[in-house]
Amino acid sequence: MSIPDYHSYEPRTGHGLAHDPFNAIVGPRPIGWIATCDAQGHTNLAPYSFFNAFNYVPPIIGFSSVGAKDSLRNVQATGEFVWNLATRPLAEAMNQTSAAVGPEVDEFALAGLARAPSRLVRPPRVADSPVAFECRVTQVVQLQRADGTTVPTWMVFGEVVAVHIRRDMLVDGIYDTARAEPILRGGGAADYFSIGPAQRFRMARPQ
Repeated sequence: MSIPDYHSYEPRTGHGLAHDPFNAIVGPRPIGWIATCDAQGHTNLAPYSFFNAFNYVPPIIGFSSVGAKDSLRNVQATGEFVWNLATRPLAEAMNQTSAAVGPEVDEFALAGLARAPSRLVRPPRVADSPVAFECRVTQVVQLQRADGTTVPTWMVFGEVVAVHIRRDMLVDGIYDTARAEPILRGGGAADYFSIGPAQRFRMARPQ
């Protein structure tokens, strides 16, 4: 059997392609649409494409801030954040909140998004998002290279202390992922993907 031809490279010396393929290969990735407050109560809302869930009990999620951005500074100051599910109907508004604006700018207002109060933390929820997690920070970890030198990227982990699910997302007591129409970040400068019933298949674990 012949060996397929591969494009191989070492990231430290460059990929030699029109666009870095890393983000496209590891993906699509769920979006961390993160609401925070600073110590004075000013709100911030920003999407992060390095985001995922990491533990069942207690539920722990995390997002990575490439650079010391407002969300990072806010969680370091207050220890709280809210994750909001980014969906196809909210895609344009989510994109608006990615604008590079100063900390004095309220992204909820910038994107025309209504707020909903949280129960246990100060940052508000995106009212039109069908799912939100209220979180308390458990760890903020600065990432490092294999040789131990740090890079200007911080991983923020948070324990989910309250969950909000719009009732029409529940079918016979089961959350319907496809019904929520979540969007995910793909590769390229502007690629996103959506999830719908057509993408669903079921596969039971081996006994």
